[in-house]
Amino acid sequence: MIFEKLKDIIAEQLSVEADEVNMDSNIQDDLGADSLDVVDLITTIEDEFDISIPDEAVEEIKTVGDIVNYIEKNTDAE
Repeated sequence: MIFEKLKDIIAEQLSVEADEVNMDSNIQDDLGADSLDVVDLITTIEDEFDISIPDEAVEEIKTVGDIVNYIEKNTDAE
């Protein structure tokens, strides 16, 4: 499942507990990511899911759920 894989990536990248990460978690406000963390996180997600996320899309991504939705719409991942 995309969310489970993403949760592990986010927990590792942002040094938070996996159980703190949910679909409604705001990446910056709830999980403490700064702008550099977001860039690193997006790069890792692009590598892990073999997708490209344009800057315009990154600007719209606020929550973990936003990332999951983007991945679901732009890959064949289940």
